[in-house]
Order: sequence, then structure tokens, then C-alpha cells
Amino acid sequence: MDFLFDSFLGTPVWFWLAFLGIVVVLTAFDLGFLHKEDKEMGIAESLKLSAFYISIALAFGIWVWFQKGADLGMKYYTGFFIEKALSIDNVFVISLIFTYFAIPAKYQYRALLWGIIAVIVLRGIMIALGAALVEQFYWTLYIFAVFLVGTGIKMLIKGEQEMDVANNPVVRFANKHFRVTKELHGQKFLVKVQDEKTGKMVRAMTPLLLALIVINIADLIFAVDSVPAIFAITTDTFIVYTSNIMAILGLRALYFALAAMVHRFHYLQFALALVLIFIGSKIFISDFLMGGAKFPPVLSLAVTFGLILGGILYSLWKTKGENTTTPSH
Repeated sequence: MDFLFDSFLGTPVWFWLAFLGIVVVLTAFDLGFLHKEDKEMGIAESLKLSAFYISIALAFGIWVWFQKGADLGMKYYTGFFIEKALSIDNVFVISLIFTYFAIPAKYQYRALLWGIIAVIVLRGIMIALGAALVEQFYWTLYIFAVFLVGTGIKMLIKGEQEMDVANNPVVRFANKHFRVTKELHGQKFLVKVQDEKTGKMVRAMTPLLLALIVINIADLIFAVDSVPAIFAITTDTFIVYTSNIMAILGLRALYFALAAMVHRFHYLQFALALVLIFIGSKIFISDFLMGGAKFPPVLSLAVTFGLILGGILYSLWKTKGENTTTPSH
């Protein structure tokens, strides 16, 4: 059992196995026990489940704090809060995709769950590649930093562009090159239908599978912002990955609580823009103005949390009394 104490990407193997065990247990519990049958999730249930996932993530952070030290513990929480705030924007995009494909609420949760499983793998690949780049070429952090600052400035000036699902390249490609049924077939992703030309039974994608694919592609685009942001906080691969995944695990529950009122977080995008600018600038401040000294993690956590909380509170105050049934972004 000595291999459990061997280092993998700078962290003992048993750390990784413990984390993956938590993810597997939560996912299996969610899919196999909470949602054996497809049903629409109410806001109350969604909020309770979201609180449960957030509690698990915060408790895991305490474990990281005591096992790996206060410095990495604060960096974990900083990364978690950033990813959690960015996921609110994911909710809006996911809502657009489900609406376009006319996916009933009772099938959305299962689609989101399988989407999360795919994200766990895809984010892992992206983070592993990013870690390899940073380890071999430290200067890639400066590229990440410039990208984050540029993205933040762009968000402040132009705001965010609404996703046009109908003209999405993935949707157009799938409709052109694959068989896609016009109607849903329950929770099924693939079904056998009769070919109009040959009369033979052939496999076809359902709108639910196409929606799932588009959601995962959208998440990869979001990851282009979130992954560099956390690498700008720490290059510890374990902290980068766990803070990302812990925030994403509760996204499917959070979706049902926020989908109907996501427009009330419209002004959060400006707070997120400031967070990206701050995180990107922090690298240059640390390396060039502080002579390579570490930027105080407690200050980084305080600024990040303060900006996000301020953006949420200001959005809720600014949009108070608006109609929650007509989303706008």
C-alpha cells in the first residue's frame, strides 16, 4: 500500500483517491437514489440539494486546509468561489439550450447529471494539459494573465453576448450529418427509427442527446475562462482540479433554483469581469512589483469573495420587482 503515499502531480495518491471517491459516491447517490425516476425538481428541493453540495465543498476545503496548509486552503476557497460565480452564467446558457430543444423539466436533471460526468473528465484533461504547460514553461502563466485581463475588460465594455442556439455550429453540423429525431423519446439519448428512404431500422440521436452535447461544448468554452483563472491563483494541480469540480458538482441542483430568476443576476457579470482583471493582474503584481513574493492568499480570497458578493447583492437590489417569468440577460 506504499503507492498510496507516492506523489502524483505534487499530491499523494491517497488524496486523489479520496477526492474521486467523494465524487463517485455523490454522483451515484444522486443518480441512483435521489432520481430513480424522472421528475421535475422543485425550487425548494433544488435549494436544499444546492446547500448540501455547497456544504460538502466547504467541508472538503477545511480538510484541504488542515492537510495541505492554510495557504492552499485559502486558494482552494478562492478558486471555488470564482467557479461557483461563473457557473451562474452557465445556468443562463443551459436554460437557453433546454428551451430551444423543448426539453421538459423532468428530463433536464438527468441530462445535466450526465453532462457533469463528462465535464469531470474534460476538465481533468484541460487542467492536466495546463499544469504540464505551466510546469515546463512558467511564462505561460503570463499568457493566462493577459487573457484574463483582456476577457475582463471585454466583459466590462461589451457585456456578454447571448448564445444563438439555432445557429450554433454543433447544432448545424449534427442536423446536417446525423439523424436527429424531431421529437423526444423520454430520457433516451439514442433510439431506433425507420429510415424514410430504405425503410430499415436505424439509430438516431434524440434532441436530448443533442442538447447534452451542446451543453458540454458550451462548458468547454466557459472553461477557457475558469481554468486559467484558477491557475492564476495557484499552480497546485490538486487545488485547481478539486475547486473546479466541487463547484461544478452542485451546478445541476443550482440550475433549477436559478433558471427562473437568472436574469436577476445580470449585473454579476461586471463583478466577474473585475474578478478576472484582479486575478490576472495579481500575477504581474506578484512577479514584477513584489519581487516574486507571493500575493497574500487571504487578501486574494477577501477581494474575490467581496467582489462576487457585492455583484450578487447589487444585482438583486437593482432588479428588485422585475418579472421573473421573462428572462433577459
